[in-house]
This record gives sequence, C-alpha cells and structure tokens, in this order.
Amino acid sequence: MGTTHEIIPLSVCIFAVAVLYSSVGHGGASGYLAAMALWGLAPKVIRPTALLLNIFVATIATVRFRRAGCFSWRMFWPFAVASVPFAFLGGAVSLPGSIYKRVVGIVLLFAALQLARRKQTQSAVANRIPIAPALACGSAIGLLSGLTGVGGGILLSPLLLLMGWAEPKQQAGAAAPFVLVNSIAGIGGHLASVGLLPAAVGYLALAGALGGVIGSGLGSRRLRNQTLRYLLALVLVIASAKFLFA
Repeated sequence: MGTTHEIIPLSVCIFAVAVLYSSVGHGGASGYLAAMALWGLAPKVIRPTALLLNIFVATIATVRFRRAGCFSWRMFWPFAVASVPFAFLGGAVSLPGSIYKRVVGIVLLFAALQLARRKQTQSAVANRIPIAPALACGSAIGLLSGLTGVGGGILLSPLLLLMGWAEPKQQAGAAAPFVLVNSIAGIGGHLASVGLLPAAVGYLALAGALGGVIGSGLGSRRLRNQTLRYLLALVLVIASAKFLFA
C-alpha cells in the first residue's frame, strides 16, 4: 500500500473507527484490524500497526476522560496490574487462533445484546469491586489482548457495565488507560515486528489521532450515558464480527 487512492480511503476509515471507538474509551484496534485486512495489508504488518494506532488514540482518550472527571484509580488498577504481564506474554505468542477467536466473538456478541437490552445502569460501586476476581479477569483479558492484537477494552467495558461496577462514562474513563497500557505491553511483546510498519503509518496515525480527539470529546462531555451504552453495543458487534468472520 502506498498510492494516494489507497491511503486516503483507508485513512478516512481509520478516522471513522477512531471517532466511534474513542467515544466509549476504546482505542479501536479491532476496527483497524478489519479495515487494514480489507485493504489487503499483510497480516504481519496489520497487528503492530493496529497496536500503534491504539496507543495514539487511547492516549488521547485517557487524557480527555480524565479531564472530564471520569477516571477512577480504584476501578482501574486491579485490572491493569494483572493484565499487563499477560498482554506482554500474549504478544510474544503466535497461535492459529481459530477456536479462541470464535469464542471471543460469541462472548462479545452476547455482551452487546445484553447492553442494548438494558435501559438503565446501576450506580457505580467502584470501591466495592472485589480484588481477587478483578485480578483474575485482568489476567485473562490481558492474555487475550496480546494474542489477538486488541487493547482489551472491548472485554473490560462490558464486564464493568454488566457487573454493575461502573456507569458508561466511568467505564470509558477506566477502559481508555487500560487499553493504553495493554497496547504498550502487547507491542513490546513482539518489538521485531515494529520494523514491518507500512510506509503510510504516519498518515494513518494522524487520522486516528484526529478521530480520537473528536470521539473522546463527544464521549466525555456531550453524549448521555444511555447513548454511550448503545455506542458500546455497536462497537462490540463490530468487534464480534471481526472475530467470527475475519
């Protein structure tokens, strides 16, 4: 990929993905993976590129949601501490993945349906999140994040909401830094592949950053909780389709 007629439409697609995903505190890796696959990029190039874009967008979303008062350290740390080493481990492992991808896709689709059906959220009880289950969930999410090349937010967000541990804006405030640290750990697990980044990565990063600024601004300041819930359900459906049919 290197011609203008290929770079521009892919950049537009990356921008759109970043707007949608960052509005709910995600980096957008699953969307980037699907987009780059459609444009015919080699698999060995797609994975590190998606993680790099994730880092750009998740950094922006982390700052925006934190400034809006949506970040809770108590909600974030137990999941993040457990996930980072397992994300690094998963990033260093190459697996066929046909079975676990199908399982993840079905889980995401189920979570999307549950989120779309619920009309109200429970009050956030971040101080009551049980530490042991949070550490166990963080480990599993981190491993899957590294193996699949996604930042882990698509798994953490529905968990926080469906368990009643957070409201939509709070889960976004926790998901964004969670995606960030897992993406850094995941790309660190296969540093050699960074040399395979496409020549147009700068244009893609710029498109992702612009989308991240717009999307995270909407999610942190303007969109209602119920709207964020529906947007998250849409994100999960897109991610599920990627795992089930890619």
